[in-house]
Amino acid sequence: MRPRLRALFCDHLSIMRGKYLPESKITDAGTRFCQTQYGVHYDKDLLPAPGAMMFEGLPDMELRWQAEDIRDSWEHNTKIVVGDLYDNEGAPLGMCGRGALKRAVAGWQAKGLTPKIGIELEAFAFQRDEDGKLVPYDTPGGHVYGTGPFADPLGFNDAIWEKADELGFDLELITSEYDSPQFEYTLKFDDAVKAVDTIVLFRLMAREIALEHGILLTFSPKPIPHLGGSGMHINFSFTDQTGKNAFDTGAKGGPANMSELASGCVAGLVNHHRSLAGLIAPTAMSYRRLKPGTLSGHLGNWGGDHRNVTTRVSGEGGAKSRLEHRMADASSNPYVATAAVLQACLLGVENKYPLPARETGDGFENWDATEATALDLSGAIADLRADTALQSAVGQLLCDNHMFMKEAEVEKTSALDDEALRDFYVWFV
Repeated sequence: MRPRLRALFCDHLSIMRGKYLPESKITDAGTRFCQTQYGVHYDKDLLPAPGAMMFEGLPDMELRWQAEDIRDSWEHNTKIVVGDLYDNEGAPLGMCGRGALKRAVAGWQAKGLTPKIGIELEAFAFQRDEDGKLVPYDTPGGHVYGTGPFADPLGFNDAIWEKADELGFDLELITSEYDSPQFEYTLKFDDAVKAVDTIVLFRLMAREIALEHGILLTFSPKPIPHLGGSGMHINFSFTDQTGKNAFDTGAKGGPANMSELASGCVAGLVNHHRSLAGLIAPTAMSYRRLKPGTLSGHLGNWGGDHRNVTTRVSGEGGAKSRLEHRMADASSNPYVATAAVLQACLLGVENKYPLPARETGDGFENWDATEATALDLSGAIADLRADTALQSAVGQLLCDNHMFMKEAEVEKTSALDDEALRDFYVWFV
């Protein structure tokens, strides 16, 4: 087979869409898709969502990429690339998550700062039983921080690590998470767009390599109701024009030594806490994870080395100074989730929101926070709809499309039992 290109974009449902294209496209190029893809739901229902142009002829949109973004793929004789979407008149497509992240980056760069992003992913593994039913992957010795064959008898994570290393994915770690069969994957910091490109490609690669081993790896937020949830923690900092970490105060890290910039970012995240949930925890299953006392980002609070706060100020100072936002899960589009976090921070800095007091409670039985996420998707979308400042910052058409589709999702999932709800998402995320 001659070389080919797999050209991709991450859509409103966090599904990777794309085409295989001939060798001639392995350069600066583009290809067309139907824009009404942005009205397609998980169950393939076609809806007249804002921007989808369902009743305007289902026109084309164009995916464009640059040759410098093309990279080797885990598939034989295949290159792979993630691009930007444009409408049929050549303007940037308002619903494009990668475009939303580029706008967020540009807002910070106008202040002389460049966002750096590092993302932690969590996932559960399933396999088929003798009757063909999906059941949790059998890891008889699995436990938190577990490694080796007792934690992963089939060794699918070894195959993921080997291929990631071969392709230049900079993994920080793979380990077992708190619940079994749950795993964590952490990638190194990089410039925001490059980091999220890497995350969406790594997530796709991990799922496809796991499938070769008979494993369905899902990054959905809570596919096993009685176990814990899976998050997508967004770690971030900024470099200034000299390349220095702008959170670095020259002292040890932690809340006592936060820079004015970091304080403004935390204030923005707390101020927009409820509305952020509608964008970065965007499925009905997300609200099985976002509950009190679950280390999930439910509470609108912040602190230091405290896993029951939503915004965590790292104790590492100097060049490693960073903030960690713990609410998002990977059913969100990682470009949109990262853009939303960066925009909430920018709103906090520009509007000089007051910084609330640091959390002093344990987060399990008591807490200081007076704000928390809604307890269901319907409430979270209502909170997002009320926050016009965040909508405008992230992108109005993107948010309008998102809210329409998610309100439809509320109706689609309201009567589903545990297994049906899992299967509504698990094949896609």
